[in-house]
Amino acid sequence: MAARVPPCLVSALLLLILPAATPPPAQSFGLWSNPSGSVHVRAHRCGPYMCGTIVWANDKAQADARRGGTDPLIGAQLFRDFRRDEKGGWRGKVFVPDIGKTFSGSIRLLDENRLEGKGCLIGGLACRSQIWTRIDG
Repeated sequence: MAARVPPCLVSALLLLILPAATPPPAQSFGLWSNPSGSVHVRAHRCGPYMCGTIVWANDKAQADARRGGTDPLIGAQLFRDFRRDEKGGWRGKVFVPDIGKTFSGSIRLLDENRLEGKGCLIGGLACRSQIWTRIDG
């Protein structure tokens, strides 16, 4: 039986993407919203990698995170150590606060305002993906 990928894992993947050129370390890589608009994440430099921190979440997302053992949700780093892969996408670790687990994830830029986040459990089984939207200029 294939394991079920939590929707929040895919949601978490959504938000991170660096532009083709690498900006200075202090620069943000954008503010992104999950498909339901319940979480906003700021993608930013963290050492040689890209990370993403929750800057806003609605009441339901915060309650779900509390049930999973994450409180507060705002300020939590969901994305860690994302780096370019050989296909031009990004790979890294995604923390899913609803269940208190960390998974491997990937993202790819569809255009300058949309990206696809994908998460799979164990060897590419039970994959899910979502389209995230840039919400800053």
